[in-house]
Amino acid sequence: MLWLNLTFHSSETSVRNPRQNRPKMSSAEQSCYTLIHVPTDTEFPSEQQLKEKLEKGDDKARVEALKKLILMCMNGEKVQNLIMFVIRFCLPSNDHTLKKLLLNFWEVVPKTNPQGKLLQEMILVCDAYRKDLQHPNEFVRGSTLRFLCKLKEPELIEPLMPAIRQCLEHRHSYVRRNAVCAIFTIYRNFEFLIPDAPEVVSTFLDAEQDASCKRNAFMMLLHVDQARALDFLSNCIEQVTTFGDILQLIIVELIYKVCHANPMERQRFIRCVYNLLQSSSGAVRYEAAGTLVTLSTVPAAIRAAATTYIELIVKESDNNIKLIVLDRLIHLRQSSTGEKVLQELVMDIMRVLTAPGLEVRKKTLSLALELVSSRNVEDMVMFLKKEIAKSGNENADDASKYRQELVKTLHTATIKFPDVAVSIVPVLMEFLSDESEQVSSYVLQFVREAIHKLPHLRATIISSLLEGLLFIQKPKILIASLWILCTFADTNETILQVLSLVKKSLGELPIVESELRGSEGQENVVPGTEEKKTVRPMVTADGTYATQSAISSSVVKREGESRPPLRRFLLDGEFFIAASLATSLSKLAANHAKLNSQKKKQINLLNGQLIFILSSIVHLGKSGLAKTNMSDDDVDRVMTTIRVLADYGAEMEETMIQKTRASLDMLLSQKGGEMRVGESGERRARDRVQADKTILFTQLAARGDAIGGTENMFDLSLSQALGTANKTAKFDFSSSKLGKVIQLAGFSDPIYAEAYVNVNQYDIVLDVLIVNQTGDTLQNVSLELSTVGDLKLVDKPTPCTLAPADFANIKATVKVASTENGVIFSMISYDVRGAASDRNAVYLQDIRIDIMDYIVPGNATDAEFRKMWSDFEWENKVAVHTSITDLREYIDHLSKVTNMKILTPESALDGSCGFMAANLCAHSIFGEDAIANVSIEKANPLEETSPIHGHIRIRAKSQGMALTLGDKINVAQRERKGPKPVALPPTQEVEEGMEKLAVN
Repeated sequence: MLWLNLTFHSSETSVRNPRQNRPKMSSAEQSCYTLIHVPTDTEFPSEQQLKEKLEKGDDKARVEALKKLILMCMNGEKVQNLIMFVIRFCLPSNDHTLKKLLLNFWEVVPKTNPQGKLLQEMILVCDAYRKDLQHPNEFVRGSTLRFLCKLKEPELIEPLMPAIRQCLEHRHSYVRRNAVCAIFTIYRNFEFLIPDAPEVVSTFLDAEQDASCKRNAFMMLLHVDQARALDFLSNCIEQVTTFGDILQLIIVELIYKVCHANPMERQRFIRCVYNLLQSSSGAVRYEAAGTLVTLSTVPAAIRAAATTYIELIVKESDNNIKLIVLDRLIHLRQSSTGEKVLQELVMDIMRVLTAPGLEVRKKTLSLALELVSSRNVEDMVMFLKKEIAKSGNENADDASKYRQELVKTLHTATIKFPDVAVSIVPVLMEFLSDESEQVSSYVLQFVREAIHKLPHLRATIISSLLEGLLFIQKPKILIASLWILCTFADTNETILQVLSLVKKSLGELPIVESELRGSEGQENVVPGTEEKKTVRPMVTADGTYATQSAISSSVVKREGESRPPLRRFLLDGEFFIAASLATSLSKLAANHAKLNSQKKKQINLLNGQLIFILSSIVHLGKSGLAKTNMSDDDVDRVMTTIRVLADYGAEMEETMIQKTRASLDMLLSQKGGEMRVGESGERRARDRVQADKTILFTQLAARGDAIGGTENMFDLSLSQALGTANKTAKFDFSSSKLGKVIQLAGFSDPIYAEAYVNVNQYDIVLDVLIVNQTGDTLQNVSLELSTVGDLKLVDKPTPCTLAPADFANIKATVKVASTENGVIFSMISYDVRGAASDRNAVYLQDIRIDIMDYIVPGNATDAEFRKMWSDFEWENKVAVHTSITDLREYIDHLSKVTNMKILTPESALDGSCGFMAANLCAHSIFGEDAIANVSIEKANPLEETSPIHGHIRIRAKSQGMALTLGDKINVAQRERKGPKPVALPPTQEVEEGMEKLAVN
């Protein structure tokens, strides 16, 4: 059994986030202070058994009986007959456990009769708690005061007011601070019971010394009488830094509210906010920094707030706190002034990289990259080089991902600031032989772009590649490095070095003959271990001599382990490398021919060596020595290259060199354009205004104006005269609560019901409206809920009574654990007052939870998408059946209904053709990822109305998300309506009939 007693005052929770706007609480909604988990197999005792335990049992038995009684109250059972037994046998007890349980019991038990009048027994309860308020034990007094904060019956509270006032003078701070909370709640709910509460609490605050008591008193004045709170703050504003952190938080909230309501007060309190930035509490500094930024936009204020945020991120150990504060720091960059200030603090921001969290590091690197300028880029690069060196000592998985982020950051910094590339290239080249293939691929992307866009670095990059080529252990990285070398080798010396490296990487040629000779020479050598036995004397503990024998073994190195890398990959059956190598060598031959156009003999000599290499590889692929034979496609590719080299002509220079580099330039330009669009998409269009736009001074704007004092009257009247004023948008029901109301019962049912489903991250709140459509009074009206899927009902709705034609709101909370489809089944059961029939029931419509509330568009690079595609285990293949006839329109429709972002560039989706392919990505709030590949085509590309065919392949880490997205797509395809019918021209008979009708 899980008991959670939330005994804090509800107003105390609002102080934790004073900036958060909360909706006003309706009259039907009440605060919940006690949550009790009741197992489904719990059996409740009978009324007679409970009476016996309460009357004849000891304190331990009464405690157990009272617990069962509380559970029965929470489940809607009637316990009115047992209230008197509780008063007689439990209230007089001095057992603290029993007294604490009694507070829970009196909170949940119904205290009024069906007519709404207070029960007579509650007078005895009131007298008992008056005595508890005068109890010598401070715990009993304090607990009772906290209990009074939860009472909603003024008849019970009124006799206790003198005792509550006396508790303000108690010797113990626990009693005094709870007395302030009780007075605050009573004054807010029933002001007539204590109309002089602000004056009483103000006097109490002036004389109080305890920090928690002062905090509660100041909080009350903040909410009910700000003038008195300001007077207190003005009198002790110089001592604010010596107060406790809980009081400082309330002071920051007061300053925020007062300065926003009356901007003229800013100069009075802004110095106090500056002083609170030096508080020893991190929470106070965080709130003070946020308040300072909202009160002032001068660079000094923003710099002080940013410095505070950076210190908080560095010093706090909790990664969640780091992420929250980092988001506030990122938010500062949205203004032009904030960006200028943060640009000067880039190196301070880089200190956050010392945090171990990968997500914190990623956000920090992204922010630093956006803020870096030519003045501090060299310092940032030096810092990142040190981080790369330190990342080798961290955990393997996290270190690999962190290195990926560092490499991507250095890559982008090099392209933005080419002057620092000279110092970056040697550092990144060391990662070509990294164990993580993804890190090496990022380095290659950098090398490819740098060698193409920065010609002055070409010699440095080629030299570094030549030095580290033979140490690369990944086949894809090796062949990509060879492609770069062969494409950009622009001197005879470089070309010969590349050819020499290719030969070293392949080993002795021809490959088949050398392998056969090697296997014959190793036939009599058994690979394994060689053992040696050594004997040496040793002295034992008693001084005698003994001999010790040891067998040492040495591993004989196998032949395969000493093979060159490219040869090893080919023998392992990686013959796609052969096709790629053939393409690279053809580019090497084209570069050589361009440099030696007049030396036919040298051209033929080089081409002959390349043909020998490629023919040897083809022979190996067909010999059966490799683990798998060479495929026909790879053979065709290599043989085509051999024929091109044998019949080499001048026209090959244009194909192999010029068109290749033009294609590469187009690819890099496209990626650079996407990056710029992504950055400028949220770039400050708000900071770009017309040169003749009127300057608005908020200090001179009229207060309480109809336009809120935020718009210039001249601009407004001019736009209205020209007809360019913004029109009031029509009310959109789909975005309001009315668009999310689900009808659960019919209009002819005895009880009509409809539900509003409110999704709030991991919670679903069902607000069910029930209406009694009969002429009878319905008692014990209960809403029964049952869930299917990863949904869990938090609490059981409380039964209620409905008069004829009466209505009520019932709320229930459901927890969500994953993005699987969930269904909530429900029914309403009730009794008819005065009827002898059995319990009645109305079965309601099922409520299906839309997973789109938990899915947000995601983003992934091509490499990340391919990695997720290979890692994700679950795939759902959905056939395309739609009335949409335009390929691009269907892709957009699919992205809209699934909340998935289209990763394929716009340029690849533009144009009209008979087929289209696109990649999509989405994330869920539960940390799950989902990706999709759409491949569609028109049945007849020449007809515009031709239907679309194809498939959608969805992959996800969990089975539920893959199936759920597939179901969502199928439902969206079925609900999609076909095109509107085209109106045919009227026939002659129809025209004559219309003319006669017009005449008549």
